[in-house]
Amino acid sequence: MNTVVTSKEEILKTSRELIRQQGWSAVSIRSVAAACGVSVGSIYNYFESKADLMGAAVESVWFEIFHRPEDRAVFQDTQACMAWMYERMAYGCRQYPGFFTLHSLGFLQGDKAAGKQRMQWAWRHIQEELCAVLRQDARIRPDAFREQFTVEAFADVLFSLMLSALLKEDYDPAPVLEIIRRTLY
Repeated sequence: MNTVVTSKEEILKTSRELIRQQGWSAVSIRSVAAACGVSVGSIYNYFESKADLMGAAVESVWFEIFHRPEDRAVFQDTQACMAWMYERMAYGCRQYPGFFTLHSLGFLQGDKAAGKQRMQWAWRHIQEELCAVLRQDARIRPDAFREQFTVEAFADVLFSLMLSALLKEDYDPAPVLEIIRRTLY
C-alpha cells in the first residue's frame, strides 16, 4: 500500500465520490484511506481528525456545487445569476442526494462546529456574491435600493428563498425571477 497521497485535493475528491455513491455515513478516515489506496496515517498527514476531514469535505462539496461558471456575464445580471444558482442547486441535489436537507440541517442542529463553520462560510460567500451581482447589474432601477431597503437586505431575501427552495427541492427559478423583475427593474 502506498503511504503518500498526491494531494489534499485527491483525498477530498475521493471523499466526494464516497459521498456521491454511499452517502455521508460512508466517510471515515479508514474508508477514505482504503478508497485512496493509502494508509490511515497518510490521511492524518492532511486532516487531524474525522471532524476535520468531514468539515473539509463539506466545504469541498459546496465549492463544487457553486463554483463560478465559465460565462462571467452570469455575474453581471441578477436574474441570470439566480437562474444559474437554481440550476446549480438542482445539480447539487442530483450529485449529492440529501446533502442540502439532511446534512446541512444536521450541522445546524448538531454539535459539529467545523462543518457548521465551513457551511456558514459558504453561505456568507454566496450572500456576498449576490450583493456584488446586485451592485453590478446595470438594469436595476437607480431608486430600487434605499436606506430602508438595502442591497444586503435584498440579497438576504434572495438567499432565504434559495434555502427554502433547497428544503422543498423545488429548483424552478421562475417565482424568484419574477420577484426580482417586479422589485428591481
